Amino acid sequence: MSPTPHVVHTVADSPYGPLTLVATDSVLSGLYMAGQRHRPPQETFGEPDPRPFTEALRQLDAYFAGELTRFDLPLRLTGTDFQRGVWEQLRAIPYGETRSYGELAEALGKPGASRAVGLANGKNPIGIVVPCHRVIGSTGSLTGYGGGLDRKRRLLAFEGAAAGASAGPATARTPEPARTPAARRTPVAAPDAATLF
Repeated sequence: MSPTPHVVHTVADSPYGPLTLVATDSVLSGLYMAGQRHRPPQETFGEPDPRPFTEALRQLDAYFAGELTRFDLPLRLTGTDFQRGVWEQLRAIPYGETRSYGELAEALGKPGASRAVGLANGKNPIGIVVPCHRVIGSTGSLTGYGGGLDRKRRLLAFEGAAAGASAGPATARTPEPARTPAARRTPVAAPDAATLF
């Protein structure tokens, strides 16, 4: 009989509201936004304990300050083989770029599976670090996001992926550093500036 995994969590402030980080046996296994669709029940997050999250919190702070574009953290992604394949494809989408659900399905060798890719994308347990916000509709539309379309718009604008959008979230803790616009493979429909914040 295998031992029961040790699960703990901590809550951190972010420009997008509080983030709940979950670790299983000291490895990041969840990052959830307040009100997120498919967020597991709070009682599954274990006791509060910030110790396993030092590096994850450091990297998140650097990301939100515009200083980090790729996370380098050990992750414990629990899901089906197909879901884990989708989540690995998400991790390959560069900062400031987007991909469509169809492009991810093709990359997985399953060109007719864009809806299944969307479902797996929605069940991503480690938001932001596994950047499911970088997936858009085939027309460039901002389709669903477990953290809400407003947060998706803001994250894409922050990363420079939304043409003509504001450079960052209105509630950022530090001023956004000047950056050259990142190239992107798939165009994103520019949101109306009034709806970004």
